[in-house]
Amino acid sequence: MYKVLLVEDETVIRQGLRELIHQSVHSFEVTGEAASGSEAIAYLKGDMPDVMITDIRMREMDGLVMMGKVKQMYPELIVIILSGYGEFVYAQRAIEYGVFKYLLKPIERHELVAAMRKAQLLLDRKYGVSTSLPAAADLEQTGSGGDTRKIIRDIREYVKRHIDGDLRLQTVASQVSLNATYLSQLFKNETGVNYSEYVLEARMERAKWLLVHTQLKIYDVARLSGHQSPKHFMLVFKQQTGQTAGEYRDQFTDSSF
Repeated sequence: MYKVLLVEDETVIRQGLRELIHQSVHSFEVTGEAASGSEAIAYLKGDMPDVMITDIRMREMDGLVMMGKVKQMYPELIVIILSGYGEFVYAQRAIEYGVFKYLLKPIERHELVAAMRKAQLLLDRKYGVSTSLPAAADLEQTGSGGDTRKIIRDIREYVKRHIDGDLRLQTVASQVSLNATYLSQLFKNETGVNYSEYVLEARMERAKWLLVHTQLKIYDVARLSGHQSPKHFMLVFKQQTGQTAGEYRDQFTDSSF
């Protein structure tokens, strides 16, 4: 599930957007809301959404001013701008900031849905995701090598999408209607590593990416990479890399920011 931050100073519009996303684009979930640019910046200091949808005109901070700050924090963040103003200068500046889509109010449902679906394709490519987990009916035949490889591939993609969520073996097994013990054996036979080891490595790679490409605090990196606590994260990170998270980040500071 990809995360969305809504930035809109009109409560009714914000609620409408949240409901529209919930009903129409099931691969996205609104996990954060802000009523101003400063609220959005504060939110982004502790969390990293996959998409930000923001108004361009707000009372406290102009959306384009906010965009400049946001792009300094997260250059790769997908941003969709909503505006009741069709002036060319706003669209031009939005393009300069690398805005993904520029939509005029009142927002047409199909336009926002289309923009979100394009954003999903971009995110899927970024994380190497090609499909969602197969339905139970698709897993009735698991005897052939092709079917087994597809199950394992889909589970890997599920892990990438839910890296900060519940990835216990029992939880993932229930998603594909398989016995947890059987899935564990299947995963080990196909990949050569235990499922738990795979999840640990995937979360470690996510943590490394966040350390290098964001300015998030260490405890936020721990949370967003699915670790139980900052203390546990720091212990595991040192065991896996031989460095503290801070030391690892310092190696890339000069070239990344």
